[in-house]
Amino acid sequence: MRPILIFGASRGVGLALARQMRRRDVPVTAMLRPGSASDELAADGVRIVRGDAMSREDVAAAFAGLPTGCDVVSTIGGRTPDGIFVDEVGNINIIDAAAAHGVQRFVFVTSIGCGDMAPFRSERAIAAFGATVDAKTRAEDHLRRAIPSATIIRPGGLRSDPGTGRGILTHDPEMHGFINRDDVAELIVRMLDDPATIGQTFAAVDADNAQSVNPIRPFELRSALPFVS
Repeated sequence: MRPILIFGASRGVGLALARQMRRRDVPVTAMLRPGSASDELAADGVRIVRGDAMSREDVAAAFAGLPTGCDVVSTIGGRTPDGIFVDEVGNINIIDAAAAHGVQRFVFVTSIGCGDMAPFRSERAIAAFGATVDAKTRAEDHLRRAIPSATIIRPGGLRSDPGTGRGILTHDPEMHGFINRDDVAELIVRMLDDPATIGQTFAAVDADNAQSVNPIRPFELRSALPFVS
């Protein structure tokens, strides 16, 4: 597989992805904020660059030395102390830098409820996460314009239990459910290995927790890579 640059590798899905990629001997670079812990990643052979996704200069510098054919994954989110959504502004900085670098395989991790899933959000979800999900949607829209070949994955509720290998992708905008972070990372690995996912948008849930008013029809990924936790 191609070298990969991960934004958001200090924890959660990004950390799980970095580990899985290194266990497959994929060269991994991770941009971490100054002061973020890096010993665990460095011990796994991840190349660390420091920077803030809210700085366009820092993000552009993260691509230095990487081939134009590298893969890029962003899992970042949150807000700055003054309330600006990193979900939107930080990701747009990453998207623009990736486009300028000639990146074609970009995977953006957002969440269920974004984009065409918005009409199916519950009132409770809107109250709790609506503004964040809307910020992610704006970044999704920017990504589609800047890198049409990019792939978007919208996980359901994230859990930190060990991976089950039961994660599925679906195009169903009414899908809900939960999924473990390790399983999202595994799906990303498989997506990057499958050209059929280019330019597509998916929801991601555990097959045993999938909930929809529609029949559940998982997207059949070509790759059946062994699960690595």
